[in-house]
Amino acid sequence: MLSRRYLRIKVLQSIYAFIQSNNDRIDVGERQLLTNLNKIFELYIHQISLLLAIVNFAKQRLEESKKKYFPTENDINPNRKFVDNRFITQIGENREFQKKEDSLKISWKSEEELIRRIYSNIRQSNDFIEYMNSPDESYKADKEIIVKIFMNCIAESESLQYYFEEKNINWVVDYPTSIMMLIKTINSFKESDDEFKALPKLFKSEESKDNEDVDFIIRLFRKSILNREEFSKLISEKVKNWEIERLAIMDIIILVMAMTEMIEFPSIPIKVTFNEYIDISKNYSTPKSKVFINGMLDKLFVDLKENNRITKTGRGLIE
Repeated sequence: MLSRRYLRIKVLQSIYAFIQSNNDRIDVGERQLLTNLNKIFELYIHQISLLLAIVNFAKQRLEESKKKYFPTENDINPNRKFVDNRFITQIGENREFQKKEDSLKISWKSEEELIRRIYSNIRQSNDFIEYMNSPDESYKADKEIIVKIFMNCIAESESLQYYFEEKNINWVVDYPTSIMMLIKTINSFKESDDEFKALPKLFKSEESKDNEDVDFIIRLFRKSILNREEFSKLISEKVKNWEIERLAIMDIIILVMAMTEMIEFPSIPIKVTFNEYIDISKNYSTPKSKVFINGMLDKLFVDLKENNRITKTGRGLIE
């Protein structure tokens, strides 16, 4: 489920944290990296749980309205289209979700004010009003409204983002990915799916014996740290009139990771490596890093190739 781009970013962050901590235990760093990745799945389960909490809150409001001294016809016979949304019912009955939610001890009981504000925004949205008044009773419509209100009313909530940041500082970075995971989950469900429907896995190859994604991140993390001193010297040699200590540490890590990938991963095309790390530098280093990383990768690639350090298996992987 997680893209290789995102995996590279998490390795970058973990290497930075490893260096800043002056840690010399690579195995400890590896375990922390995997823990941080698994926390993304925990955030994703929180997002599903939040949807159910909002619908349960809506159900409670409908029941409370019936108990008024002078209930209206709408209070007695309310529009239950939202609270009876079939996708929400389906995901709430999902055995894997229930197991994960229980194991993580997720509860929204103490966050009623947050839930109330989010539900209020949902009710006022045009998407919600159109859905409630539409004659379309299809399962497709039930899924579509959940995507719309999540993207337009829930995900944008600053209060919710602050809530998640308070629970885990890393979730600020992981927040967009957890949303993407939730949307993919909604789209993957069919009306015929039962409570045993499997939730999408965190890693693409998680169900096989050879987990390529985990092998990729662990090898990239370990080899980048082991090669860091050697590759830093090579980088220093290519930087004219500029001591390596004056370079942005993120630039150095990005270059070291790119060099590691060029050498250690024979099936990854050179162009892919270049494009990935140049793009990553746009968001995770200085404003001028893109041009610097681009130029340095060209120089370093030439040297590594001339010294037979790069071996690629398959056509079109070098150029």
